[in-house]
Amino acid sequence: MAEKVRVRFAPSPTGYLHVGGARSALFNYLFARHNGGEFLLRIEDTDRSRFVEGALTEIYDSLRWLGLDWDEGPGKDGGCGPYVQSERLHIYKDKAAQLIESGHAYRCFCTSERLAGVRAEQEKAGGATGYDRRCRDLSPEEIERNHKDGAPHVVRLKIPMGRTVAFEDLIRGRIEYQSDVLDDLVLIKADGFPTYHMANIVDDHEMRITHVLRGDEWIASTPRHVLLYEAFGWDAPAFAHLPVILSPDGGKLSKRKGAASVMDYKRGGFLPEALFNFLALLGWAPGGDREKMSVQEMIEAFSLEQVSPKASVLDEKKLEWMNGTYMAERPSESLAGDVTALWKERGYEAGDDYAIKVIDLLKVRSRRVTELADTSSYFFVDPAEYEEKAVKKHFNADAAGRLALISKEIEGIDDFTHANIEAVYRGWSERQQLSISSVIHPTRLAISGVSAGPGLFEMMEVIGKEKVLKRISAAIKFIGN
Repeated sequence: MAEKVRVRFAPSPTGYLHVGGARSALFNYLFARHNGGEFLLRIEDTDRSRFVEGALTEIYDSLRWLGLDWDEGPGKDGGCGPYVQSERLHIYKDKAAQLIESGHAYRCFCTSERLAGVRAEQEKAGGATGYDRRCRDLSPEEIERNHKDGAPHVVRLKIPMGRTVAFEDLIRGRIEYQSDVLDDLVLIKADGFPTYHMANIVDDHEMRITHVLRGDEWIASTPRHVLLYEAFGWDAPAFAHLPVILSPDGGKLSKRKGAASVMDYKRGGFLPEALFNFLALLGWAPGGDREKMSVQEMIEAFSLEQVSPKASVLDEKKLEWMNGTYMAERPSESLAGDVTALWKERGYEAGDDYAIKVIDLLKVRSRRVTELADTSSYFFVDPAEYEEKAVKKHFNADAAGRLALISKEIEGIDDFTHANIEAVYRGWSERQQLSISSVIHPTRLAISGVSAGPGLFEMMEVIGKEKVLKRISAAIKFIGN
């Protein structure tokens, strides 16, 4: 590209970072890295009425957890700061005055009551709703009189009439709007704060943003933005509007239907690299049926030409599958911190060596870190009960006798390794002329309380000989009763 690529992610601290915003940030990050450009973070906090305490910290934590560290932004000044809009109010005020002076904007003194009345009349008539431009051509005398009276006002953009406003979307192609359907949007509110539209355009220009990658809900605002760039005499950046993400049932994402925050996914036992990989594939097809990819592979392959305008569906089952594959490949030591913290919440204590052995056995069978913690209780406490269906199947009339016999064989094992345990079980089954499964299933149920899990002999080695014999003895008594 002719100029250095500069993109930005600009969240508002009006809520936590959800998957839609995270996907937008991720696409900006991949686009910047692929093109050797820069990824900026800007905080758009001018809507003070919707500010959520703690949201800003969680946005920072979410981005860092996902690995989306910014090149410029809060804490990393690249010469275009400040990067928080509430610290840039003087810039927007000056720019608004510039537009008024050039005739591209005007002061509007209409009260909220009058605007509500205008809208009600428009709705009653069945026509389009919008500002009726009453203050667009006020005389200098009227403006001066309103100022003397202390009348509150906003600043509006003077939309040119009879124009076709067009822009080239890098994902969707050419998009056109007729200017007559666009109302004169507010640039500066009565409280002196800029609207999203004003601050967004001024900041993108001042921060030298070359490409704006954002959600498709902003398509309808883009023609106004194009006209605002034109009013300032600035070149607009390239636009790319990303596809919407739908819930599994095809409807809009909501908290109940998959729109969890990034930190909710962390708390739910997902790994950052799995969520990163999953979000990257929501709307982007790297080609070659590739799904599981490293960050570097995604950076090398990323292209807006492969981003579809069609909606993507958030399939959490696929995310769980992907998370499971990442967990299986992770060194157990790298999972130990999160897992032992969850064990501690459940009242389980484990030394480092024991924790790694348990994680080694369970990580390949788990889809989430939380699932690993939830299914590991028998490594810490004796079973308080046995799986009901498995009891009917495996704790039959012959099971107690077989468990009693095999426990005597287990007592004779000096080096309690899984290889030696397996040799004992196979030797016993051959001598008894029974299938090895006839004693493996009752043993597993006796030791763990459940019918499925990691390899039995490996599990027995980790739990230890003393506890294994104690649990088999308790199961024999249970069967007898």
